Amino acid sequence: MTNTTPGHASPLDAVEIETSPNPSHAVIWLHGLGADGHDFEPVVAALDAANLPATRFVFPHAPMRAVTINNGYVMRAWYDVVSADFSQRREDPDGVRESARLAEALIARENARGIADENIVLAGFSQGGAIALHAGLRHPQRLAGILALSTYVPLAETLAAERHEANTQTSVFMAHGRQDPVIPYSFAKLSYGLLSQLGQPVSWHAYTADHTVTLDELRDIERWLQKVLGEEAEPSDTPNL
Repeated sequence: MTNTTPGHASPLDAVEIETSPNPSHAVIWLHGLGADGHDFEPVVAALDAANLPATRFVFPHAPMRAVTINNGYVMRAWYDVVSADFSQRREDPDGVRESARLAEALIARENARGIADENIVLAGFSQGGAIALHAGLRHPQRLAGILALSTYVPLAETLAAERHEANTQTSVFMAHGRQDPVIPYSFAKLSYGLLSQLGQPVSWHAYTADHTVTLDELRDIERWLQKVLGEEAEPSDTPNL
């Protein structure tokens, strides 16, 4: 099922796919820079839905904004990227926090449709994964899990103070390609280390890949979703370094 509004899409317009009628669970999946909600739509067919509860996958479209590192070109982006230098801040703090509020609105919309926070996974790829981590770890109600692919923790220096107690034990799945030319593998590993130091249950999954999602990664995601969307979440996987 696709739920879109004709004409210009607003930030909360989304592609929606339900694995079964009357879903009891939801996965809100945020796309990467310059893409849109259709980008990860095919993953639903690639997952074994038979082993998941009735789930609504929500793929929202990010707002249009100018992106500094792309010469100010206007595209779908969750925040402005102001520098290509990983030794300094790259993300626009106001944009990150604005998109975190959009993520909160998406969660609230699922609540209004009868799905509790504890049955919702907040997921994302690249920029979308950064927002999933930022918003999910600060969310005031326990989520089922946070799925962060080919990404990093934005505004990392504020996380310890701002992380909400409700999600300090929420399972986080991080995955990254060892040959990623967009977000270096070593930079992403720093975010994994930060979460580990804070005591967050986080599993790290590495793949021989660049800035993409592999078939092996999809199988690992599928197993993790079965755990966190099931009746009882299991402990984090052994990190694959």
